[in-house]
Amino acid sequence: MDFAFDGRTEELRARLDAFMTERVYPAERVADEQRAALASPWDTPPVVEELKAEARRQGLWNLFLPDAEHGAGLTNLQYAPLAEITGRSPQLAPTALNCAAPDTGNMEVLAQFGDDEQKKRWLEPLLAGEIRSAFAMTEPDVASSDATNIETRIERDGDTYVINGRKWYISGAMNPLCQIFIVMGKTDPDGADIRRQQSMILVPRDTPGLTVRRAMQVYGYEDHYHGGHAEVVFEDVRVPVGNLIGEEGGGFGIAQARLGPGRIHHCMRLIGMAERAIELMCRRAVSRTAFGKPLAQQGVVQEWIADARVAVEQLRLLVLKTAWLMDTVGNKGAHTEIQAIKIATPRTVVGILDKAVQLHGAGGVSQDFPLAELWAGARTLQLADGPDEVHQRSLARRELKRYL
Repeated sequence: MDFAFDGRTEELRARLDAFMTERVYPAERVADEQRAALASPWDTPPVVEELKAEARRQGLWNLFLPDAEHGAGLTNLQYAPLAEITGRSPQLAPTALNCAAPDTGNMEVLAQFGDDEQKKRWLEPLLAGEIRSAFAMTEPDVASSDATNIETRIERDGDTYVINGRKWYISGAMNPLCQIFIVMGKTDPDGADIRRQQSMILVPRDTPGLTVRRAMQVYGYEDHYHGGHAEVVFEDVRVPVGNLIGEEGGGFGIAQARLGPGRIHHCMRLIGMAERAIELMCRRAVSRTAFGKPLAQQGVVQEWIADARVAVEQLRLLVLKTAWLMDTVGNKGAHTEIQAIKIATPRTVVGILDKAVQLHGAGGVSQDFPLAELWAGARTLQLADGPDEVHQRSLARRELKRYL
């Protein structure tokens, strides 16, 4: 395993670092100020569109997509350090580079499983950053950590499908630019194979019967830059049969193909979040005095910073190994490692951010520093894309299987 960055990665890292320093970090406060003046809090601040235009001009666009026909053609190993850099400003940088979830996963689904018409109508404008999208899977009335529990129905009626169900925490759905939903539901609820009951279908936002009911908060945050998280109701929603992605019964498999890259992308960005937390901790520690000496000379603070550095280096190596395996043996061959990083990374980064908040005192929980919102985002990732306990269960069963 060789994790050294190749020439292309080094060149992109340098350009991305400069873009972050010159454009993204200064835009964080500007975006907040502009949002306060918008007609709707879900509208996009002008500075975000400026960042997108500049990122595209510099060739820092669609870096996440390994498909060279549609994306940058980078391997997971090449993309990892770039995603880490964007994680230092997770509200702005991924969007600026057109590398923000859920659009990334939706573009991967359309690129891999969509037909020519679906790609032309939805993938092309998503790749161009002209529209946004949402992925409707999680439901409030069942334990969605087990995807076979999903109750939304997708029923064939002649040359249309009729969709009925209720979803929530549907990321991106509050953004007015969100024009298309990928909806997971059951086309064969009584099928013998519980993993062949589900299908995925494309539902345009303006389809009659689709209602975005309300925005869901995350620890009090509405996550405007991400497009929010919504409760969405489907009542007798009709779409053409051509909107089905792949085949009937293929939804569970498509979801697994989508979530594997999504999980590692989250972990890549989480490392960047941890790095920013360490930087803020160090700056705070050398600039503040308590009990007669700088915080940087307090033993407990030194322990926090040292432990954070050790943890980040460990996580980075595990994420890079996982990326390398995904590139060399595929997502199935890297299944154990994908689950390992999904368990370890959010949990560890939450701990690092918690210490950073503590070191900042009241400022740590305020809007004057990004730490509280970073903490909320990292903590949520212990639930998103499968809660920790589901991955622990699966990973343990795989380990134990060799001894049974």
